[in-house]
Amino acid sequence: MPDQTNTNSTRILTVANVLTFLRMALIPIFAMLMVYGHEGWALIVFAGAGLSDGIDGFLARTLKQESELGTIIDPIADKLLMTTAFIILSIPAVFGPNPPRHLPVEPYVTIVVIGRDILIIAVAGAISLMTGFRGFKPSWLGKASTFVQVFGVIAILIAAVYPQLRGFYLPTVYVTVAFFAVVSGIHYIFQVAGLMKADAAAKQRGGQRGD
Repeated sequence: MPDQTNTNSTRILTVANVLTFLRMALIPIFAMLMVYGHEGWALIVFAGAGLSDGIDGFLARTLKQESELGTIIDPIADKLLMTTAFIILSIPAVFGPNPPRHLPVEPYVTIVVIGRDILIIAVAGAISLMTGFRGFKPSWLGKASTFVQVFGVIAILIAAVYPQLRGFYLPTVYVTVAFFAVVSGIHYIFQVAGLMKADAAAKQRGGQRGD
């Protein structure tokens, strides 16, 4: 009987992966809707994309369709979605000559969110090239940061759609998003160091058994 786990790990067209590809396809649609001033539709599209982020992982585990491709494209889709959203929402021209209060997004928020992702990619890439280590795993704080970012963008879009709210809650949203981005970035560096240490110890134990 073939190894079902191995078969699933190499599959491409799983339900979870299709949802991830769909999330990627929604990114340019969201961007165009914002550029042309359709904030309401942009809110619906982004909310759908954000919802798919939680559903695809749940389906992958429930249907036992976790795949190697999914572990690669899911975080890429997340980073593309959030980077696009924060860049678009930081451009003053997107909101017209009379933007709602506290909009566009404060530059420091976008810088911190994108900077965190660049840091993670740079650290992982450098370690992989220098040591060959491949055992990178998302941290729980990283997942929490993505969750906060998704709901943060939804809250920002709601303020854009309903200017009568005067965006009274947006400063709190900005600080919360930036805080989680910074803390999760620092935590990820320490987590990678721990994973590398555990990997080295495992290899050492394996070498001792072979002697």
